[in-house]
Amino acid sequence: MIKFEHVGLRYGIGPEVLSDITFTLTSGSFHFLCGPSGAGKTSLMSLLYLGRRPTRGTIQAFGQNTNLLSRTDLAALRQNIGVIFQDFRLLPHMSAFDNVALPLRINGMNEKKTKAHVEELLDWVGLGDCMHRLPPTMSGGQQQRIAVARAVIANPKLLLADEPTGNLDDEIGMKLMGLFEQLNKMGTTIVIATHSLQILDSLPHSRLILENGQLHIFNPSTSSTTIKENVDV
Repeated sequence: MIKFEHVGLRYGIGPEVLSDITFTLTSGSFHFLCGPSGAGKTSLMSLLYLGRRPTRGTIQAFGQNTNLLSRTDLAALRQNIGVIFQDFRLLPHMSAFDNVALPLRINGMNEKKTKAHVEELLDWVGLGDCMHRLPPTMSGGQQQRIAVARAVIANPKLLLADEPTGNLDDEIGMKLMGLFEQLNKMGTTIVIATHSLQILDSLPHSRLILENGQLHIFNPSTSSTTIKENVDV
């Protein structure tokens, strides 16, 4: 589904923040992205959601070499990807309902079906009574759940989440992880960046670990760590 080959990324003329990243995300897999602050997790996520091109190396997404695609073609590919940003990126002038409905409307779903899907998902994340409120009037935890609902409502092939439980209490956070598990069982490939030891210890998925710009993989089932070199994960 996503293949990195000797990918490097730097900002301006500075040193590389990611160096020789080579791995493949297979369809239907589930991974946690871990590492200390400044390790490059956000940079790797931006490459995964095609928001940035690598400085060197190649990224293939859904069978296409992204280095060769126009901005229009990249935008079309991104419709296969749901993203939950750490800073939410909700549209402040639109209600919670309209923020969540946006991906369905872009895809051309009629309003009757859109309304049913949005209301069901907002109820599930515990915000059914807040659907007409604007994001600036909501708490950080509520905005986080709106961002999650918007990212998953169109059943993306790939779901990327940057600290999705960071503003949630433990109960809601684990409920949210249950939703991600359900989506994964339905075939969605999932990558979640997290610092939560509770989540990491409770779910036995592989961990993509960034350290000093290098990518390693830890498999809890075998307790083994390896440097990624052309390995499917």
